[in-house]
Amino acid sequence: MTLLDKFAPLAELRGALAASGKVPSVATPMDAIHSATEGVIDGRTVLLAGTNNYLGLTFDPECRAAAIKAVDELGTGTTGSRMASGNYAGHRALEREFAEAFGWPAAIVFSTGYQANLGAISALAGQGEYLMVDADSHASIHDACRLSMATTIRFRHNDPENLARRLERLGEEAKKTLVVVESLYSVLGDRAPLTELVEVTRQHGAMIIVDEAHSFGMYGPKGVGICAELGLLDRVDFVVGTFSKSLGGVGGFCVSRHPDFELLRLGSRPYIFTASPPPPVIAAARAALSRLLRGDDLRAQLWKNIGRFNAAVTRLGYRTGSKDPGPVTALVFGERQDAIAHWQGLLDAGIYTNLMVPPATPAGLNIVRISLSAAHTDAQISRMIEAFEQLAARLRPAA
Repeated sequence: MTLLDKFAPLAELRGALAASGKVPSVATPMDAIHSATEGVIDGRTVLLAGTNNYLGLTFDPECRAAAIKAVDELGTGTTGSRMASGNYAGHRALEREFAEAFGWPAAIVFSTGYQANLGAISALAGQGEYLMVDADSHASIHDACRLSMATTIRFRHNDPENLARRLERLGEEAKKTLVVVESLYSVLGDRAPLTELVEVTRQHGAMIIVDEAHSFGMYGPKGVGICAELGLLDRVDFVVGTFSKSLGGVGGFCVSRHPDFELLRLGSRPYIFTASPPPPVIAAARAALSRLLRGDDLRAQLWKNIGRFNAAVTRLGYRTGSKDPGPVTALVFGERQDAIAHWQGLLDAGIYTNLMVPPATPAGLNIVRISLSAAHTDAQISRMIEAFEQLAARLRPAA
């Protein structure tokens, strides 16, 4: 018996997935990337429909030029944390720009989106306090709960009534509780009932933090997110986001309407004890944020693509993970082999998507996940639809 024996079931799953196709569906090797929508896998040029590059900014000329200029002027890295030598002018400027975008007084930039959740949540709630977390939350949120040492209570996914009952049981202790939800869930692409969740939170005197990783850039005025779209920015306490989706980079942020939020820097271990984002990453993020805030043209193209694609897969009889079309379309299959056959069939047709199967998802939930981009052309969307039409005719998906 060794420490590695517990990975045996995962090794078995990896072997089964590898045997099912010519290219491994887990950690698919990208040989090259040509644009926001095209890459090379196993020597073949493929259409990228599984990258979360929602606005297509990874190859935006302004973002690339900003990153190159920053490398030339400031080098490739900071080699220090924000609490030491890694607190550059660019980091502080980006924080001001995020705060201004939300109309809030404070923002903190983290090295990754994962660390933004880890750093904000673990610092906000500690021993003797409570975290009330949606059961389907991202792994970074669950890991933040472990790090925080707060008492963690899970409520049923997207269920305001269940949240209310759990807060009621806490009585006065509810005032020492941070409710944690996502606005748009990344696996199934389903939206949270944010208005109801915020109302329940406020009724019980708790605070709420909303992860807008998969909605920032696409929803609301200037793309600021679903909280802004619903007019909730005066009632939500904190918003977390990432650079790795709409902004086309790597990094994370947390913004707050509370002026004292700045003090979190002094108590967040994931913020204090890690190197700050490199200058080219920050420069590209600033350029991307500027483009996003004036990006109504990008959002219009993205939503046009979403409308066309979702209408097609619905017509073909596929079961999707959400009733609300959005940048994430999850096709749900009862059997693992059906999902694998579709994933491999799409790759054979030159289209890269994401395959998600248990144990990464709950038992019986096998998913082919497609993420669309503003950079996808009309012709590329037509190519995706044609591929699904051919698969539907051959594999006959269950309703």
